[in-house]
Amino acid sequence: MGDGDAIFFSAGKESEAAKLAGTARVKLGNDLDIVEKDTFRLCWIVDYPMFELDEATGKIDFSHNPFSMPQGGLEALETQEPLDILAYQYDIVCNGIELSSGAIRNHLPEVMYKAFGIAGYDAEVLEDKFRGMLNAFKYGAPPHGGIAPGIDRIVMMLANEPNIREVILFPLNQRAEDLMMGAPSEAEPQHLKELSVRLALPPKPAAG
Repeated sequence: MGDGDAIFFSAGKESEAAKLAGTARVKLGNDLDIVEKDTFRLCWIVDYPMFELDEATGKIDFSHNPFSMPQGGLEALETQEPLDILAYQYDIVCNGIELSSGAIRNHLPEVMYKAFGIAGYDAEVLEDKFRGMLNAFKYGAPPHGGIAPGIDRIVMMLANEPNIREVILFPLNQRAEDLMMGAPSEAEPQHLKELSVRLALPPKPAAG
């Protein structure tokens, strides 16, 4: 330790402590003007945990994408502790901003049944909610995966624009409205009737 050095301790739950420490690191770097400028530093984020513990309920749940292939496949689901299982998920990050996210997807019905079972979903729920996907798997879906680039975020970085709304082609306002397209438009009564939806809107204020 030398003059001007400091040590910071962040206490609490691991995820919250890590988030606080990361925020403090970025703020100090910007305040002290020691963050590298005019460069793009890329990295892969891999080895995502397949499951996480919901601290509010004490139950195991999926940490991110429930349809990803677990590393080790069915054997990992049957032999490892749920919180130790990693998934084939990956992100590309540049200068701390996520640019792309992807995964190798599960294509085996037995893996899907087992993974969802660990998260507390029985076979009946899967067959009710994801019947089409399960049928495709049972007929023989090939291994598959992919990645989705965030084009708006890439343009934002290339343009050195801190606000992504300035580079989005059709940005939404604070009420999630597209003012250029006039969307969303008001639903017609016949459309609501088809969906068995009934509105209970607050009364309009009396004209002053």
